Amino acid sequence: MKTRIRLHCAGILLALSTGASAALPAVADGQALPSLAPLVERVSAAVVNIRVNQTVSTNSPFGDDAFRRFFGLPDMPGGAREVASAGSGVIIDAKRGYILTNHHVVENADEIQISLIDGEIHDAEVVGSDAATDIALLKVEADGLTDMPIGDSDRVRVGDFVLAIGNPFGLGHTVTSGIVSALGRTGISRNGYEDFIQTDASINPGNSGGALVNMRGELVGINSAIISRSGGNVGIGFAVPTEIASSIMRQILDFGEVRRGLLGVTIQPIDAEVAEALNAAVDRGALITEIVPGSAAEEAGLKVDDIIVGIDDKPISDASELRNTIGLMGSGENVRIKYIRDGKTKTATAKLGQQQVTRSAGTEIHPGLAGAQFASSSASSTGGIEVTAVEPGSPAAQRGLRSGDVITAVNRRPVRDLPQLTEIARANRILFLLVQRGDRAIMLQIR
Repeated sequence: MKTRIRLHCAGILLALSTGASAALPAVADGQALPSLAPLVERVSAAVVNIRVNQTVSTNSPFGDDAFRRFFGLPDMPGGAREVASAGSGVIIDAKRGYILTNHHVVENADEIQISLIDGEIHDAEVVGSDAATDIALLKVEADGLTDMPIGDSDRVRVGDFVLAIGNPFGLGHTVTSGIVSALGRTGISRNGYEDFIQTDASINPGNSGGALVNMRGELVGINSAIISRSGGNVGIGFAVPTEIASSIMRQILDFGEVRRGLLGVTIQPIDAEVAEALNAAVDRGALITEIVPGSAAEEAGLKVDDIIVGIDDKPISDASELRNTIGLMGSGENVRIKYIRDGKTKTATAKLGQQQVTRSAGTEIHPGLAGAQFASSSASSTGGIEVTAVEPGSPAAQRGLRSGDVITAVNRRPVRDLPQLTEIARANRILFLLVQRGDRAIMLQIR
């Protein structure tokens, strides 16, 4: 959802040249007309524009030193080029200068600047970031900031009126309105932890990291994504609820990192066919097929063949919903687990462990994977190795890898962690990666 500033200059000029419509009267027939202006005036100062500068490699002729000298371009190491992009952020602590935004807005940033509604510009730094929920926390050193109160996203209902405030197409502070169209949306990002608020308030590239605001002037979501074939608004936008964003922020501030909860089970979904084969009393839930020794699940007394149907007060309909629910909780949290065993409904309490994540750069694994970053997790229910970042124009990008891909097998051998991938890669010049991308599997050849 970042937008390249230089690519949208024409659109910006067109927007600025459009004439404003005639102003409406403040009253009609002696009655004040409804207006959102007082609310907008109260909260807008807490929304900032974000400009990110980063250096990326390029395969264009201008990456060649001779071409750069011929055209008088500055030297850039390794055929790199500087790219500027725009996003949005929300000040949530004026005294300490904390700003919430999206991970993808500031990912791989060399320099971050925020501009306030009055045009004042400040340098910002990343305190912490979490790709899985697309939330990042920034900090600025500045006086006189205005913050936005954080609302309870659990109280949001479908049909509530909301405002989206951000920096679409790099234009600057822009306010749009709409309603909450749906709650609990998943399947939007390929491998993240999701529980999106869907809204028809207009969200466009550059709105990422901006505020979704209720009619009390409270932040209820961080605008994150849209569904669109053209890249522009079609009335389907998504925001990360403040319940998730606040949890990620607290973990970053408390621990300097995100400590994601771990139940310690391998699971598979239950459907009507599986339920019939197992003679199970339910046709939804998550079937436990393996329990990690010493895990929270084992300590809670769960067993293989149990079917988890609820976490706390939330029903669990399948394996992905269980993964999502546990992954959005922090390590050390106590959760109530509702499960089916031998046709009887039981409950247990588990204290979640902590996912241990191993990360590696592609250059450390195979030359054809240079430019990519990988992560494997102790969350055994997910399996595979996630591609967390791919540098544009890099060998990994040229061979078709994308951020969010999950590698499940290499040269027909299943892989669950980075040591397995590294072992196979070092013994083979050519790799065939079986990659899960969204709801489809693809094969990529790496040389």
